[in-house]
Amino acid sequence: MTLALRTLRLIAFRSYARADLEIGANAIALTGPNGAGKTNILEAVSLLTPGRGLRRAGPADFARTQAGIGWSVTARLDAPNGPTELWTGAEPEQRRTAKRDGKPVSVLSLGRAARILWLTPALDRVFVEGPAERRRFLDRIALSFDPEHAGHALRYEKAMRERNRLLKDGMSDPRWMSALEAQMAGAGLDMASGRQRALSALLYAQNDESTFPRAEAVLEGDFEEQNPDTETYRARLFDGRPGDTAAGRTLFGPHRSDLSVTYASKAAPAAACSTGEQKALLVSLVLANARALSAQEGMPPVLLFDEIAAHFDAERRALLFAEIEALGAQTWMTGTERSLFEALGAEAQRLNVCDNGNGSVLQADTA
Repeated sequence: MTLALRTLRLIAFRSYARADLEIGANAIALTGPNGAGKTNILEAVSLLTPGRGLRRAGPADFARTQAGIGWSVTARLDAPNGPTELWTGAEPEQRRTAKRDGKPVSVLSLGRAARILWLTPALDRVFVEGPAERRRFLDRIALSFDPEHAGHALRYEKAMRERNRLLKDGMSDPRWMSALEAQMAGAGLDMASGRQRALSALLYAQNDESTFPRAEAVLEGDFEEQNPDTETYRARLFDGRPGDTAAGRTLFGPHRSDLSVTYASKAAPAAACSTGEQKALLVSLVLANARALSAQEGMPPVLLFDEIAAHFDAERRALLFAEIEALGAQTWMTGTERSLFEALGAEAQRLNVCDNGNGSVLQADTA
């Protein structure tokens, strides 16, 4: 069974006034000049899952115009229990909402309908940016395995923000402070456990025969060193109140963990590797994520690869396409030149994206 989009409709989304697309292949190559609107298509697909999409934008950012009309993304998917329709969108100055088969559902519940993974140029620097970017990368992986992970993270962040506010206000309500610390301990341990399970599944699913390098990875930080249970965590937060008050923020918890990644065969930290090696490690991790999800769900997720050809020569691109084909995942890819996707073969669906002066337009590439 393959999870696959069969239709995609955009209304007033980013650079598209409207776009209607019939999808009849597992490999979709979108080509066109920079700024034509290729990434906007991938972003629209990424919004069929929980969260803020592959650009981490807010609802107002998706609207083609900033006043008067809303935006929407609608897709029909082949899914395990038969075809299903997903819709998400927002009216002006409103929160994003979602529907499944015409019935309102929570945005978080979209993760139970579709598993979608992506790799974008913005992630190319994840190994050299700060720990927050690596935590976010791992949380997306954890969310792909367990849609409830987003809820744990939201509860933890909300309780921590309120605790930080009370710290700044002089802890005027000790009972509420203790209640918040209990919420942080519960949600924080759930979040940390989800990260560890996802990381273990990811590393186990790496393919020794892959052309992409094997990674070693571990979560590091005071939280992982102490590995607290619920009561120990609450006591740690209680004892840490004076130091946290002086710092103006909570200094202990999974929000301060870091993901350490190593290029296994070279025993080299990812941050010290070349740009091409870092890109290869990222692809390796995303493919491992897809394999692990395929084993868990009985089918691979949809993959979104924005500007995937960057840093790869023709041979490495061909090897990547072969691995994707073996995985059986519907994969959406963007690039500036049609020649970048020659190794996909005749079965791929090829689309040109251009700006006709009134917005982005999709056209079948029949060359």
